[in-house]
Amino acid sequence: MFATLFEILSAILILKNSFNMKNLVLALVATIGLFSFTTLKTSTYTVDTKVSTLEWLAKKVTGQHNGTIKISSGAFVVNKNKIESGDFTIDMKTIACSDLKGENAGKLLGHLNSDDFFSTEKNPTANLKIKKVTETKVAGTYDFVADLTIKGITNEITFPANVTMDAKLVKATADFMVNRTKYGIKYGSKSFFASIGDKAIYDDFNMKVNLVATK
Repeated sequence: MFATLFEILSAILILKNSFNMKNLVLALVATIGLFSFTTLKTSTYTVDTKVSTLEWLAKKVTGQHNGTIKISSGAFVVNKNKIESGDFTIDMKTIACSDLKGENAGKLLGHLNSDDFFSTEKNPTANLKIKKVTETKVAGTYDFVADLTIKGITNEITFPANVTMDAKLVKATADFMVNRTKYGIKYGSKSFFASIGDKAIYDDFNMKVNLVATK
């Protein structure tokens, strides 16, 4: 009778331990599954350089010029359906002028590529690195904090952007101003050459960016 009772108690203890071990295994499996699911939430969307565009507009006292520059590579990192970061390379050697043709366009582009402006032989690329994205009260509009590097000089900039996305596509458009003198581009700046008069070129130039990225 005593032996039988002992055996019964032992069996109950074994079953209890087995049940706890089973629960532990199930908990570990669930945790790993949850971790894997969370990890999969982060996705990379690669920029489509054929349809993404960057337009520039620079003004001077007596007029203005505008054109384009090609985006050579880049990607958005998306986490839980929100842009988390982004990194884009701009091919400065592709700078083009839209409002002039022929010899006049050639002269302007030659000057823009020179050391007076973007020094494209020494600095063939620029970079836009998005560091922080904050949703605004307006649906689809976000505030981007980014590092913009031109001529090897990096400055933090903040600008609003309109964003749309789905499972396979991210589109972001932005329109903002850049102070060229912060990147060592002082040619024709009244901030540094006060007596330049009507030959002055304004310090701020406009950039319109349209980024299209796919998964």
